[in-house]
Amino acid sequence: MSALAPDPQWLAAQQARASLPPRAPRMPLLAGTDPIGSVEPGFLEKISLKPSPDGHYALQKHEHEGQPGWRITGDLSAGLAAVALGLREAGLAGAWRNELLAVTDAQGRVLGAVERAAVRPLGIPTRAVHLVGRSPDGGHWVQRRALDKANDPGLWDTLMGGMVAAADTLHGALERETFEEAGLALPSLQHLRHGGVVRMTAPARDGLGAGYVVEHLDWFECTVPAGLVPANQDGEVEEFRCLTPADVRERLHRGEFTLEAGLILCAAGL
Repeated sequence: MSALAPDPQWLAAQQARASLPPRAPRMPLLAGTDPIGSVEPGFLEKISLKPSPDGHYALQKHEHEGQPGWRITGDLSAGLAAVALGLREAGLAGAWRNELLAVTDAQGRVLGAVERAAVRPLGIPTRAVHLVGRSPDGGHWVQRRALDKANDPGLWDTLMGGMVAAADTLHGALERETFEEAGLALPSLQHLRHGGVVRMTAPARDGLGAGYVVEHLDWFECTVPAGLVPANQDGEVEEFRCLTPADVRERLHRGEFTLEAGLILCAAGL
């Protein structure tokens, strides 16, 4: 058993937390005939939408496979922008970021984009990227999330973790987020490789109560050369530390890491 091999019962509990049904039955949200998300019944009735200049509304009720749901009408990105603003005005959106995330169909084809603050309330699947960083002497570089973060403030995380924006490729997001969060350029890292994928489906933990997370997390791993120290650039990291394997394991079991980081670190065989 490695120094960081998790207790099987603990790991099973974490995996169960990452694969939970919604708190309440949800209605499909469609773009044309393609499901792109889901909402709780009655949720979208709480927002007010103004018609476009030609008199049409961005949302309409629609039945999908015999189940009542909602459909975005007209241009998908424009319609979702109107819905996101409606959620914001009603106090039902997450932290507003002015950041667009891709909206895809079941095959992964990009159909449009939506403000990040709306993805959880609308149950829209998202994609994130993480970087597991090792030191040459066997330590593990981790970050503590800023205390003012909307989600999981103050918890420990992988060396880097961020969303894949609508304009990003996966590698582009890895490169951008690694510099913004840790001040590190990919060419300066050693043994960089794609490690795998972790998937999460669970009620959102953002306090809004009606959100649902459907997330695909690609994780990479690397060695941070001796003498190279991460330094945050965007104000979203409280601190970095290079922890021993035993310390990482203890903090994992005490619940000091985010759920995502714990699953990724275990998937990396740490």
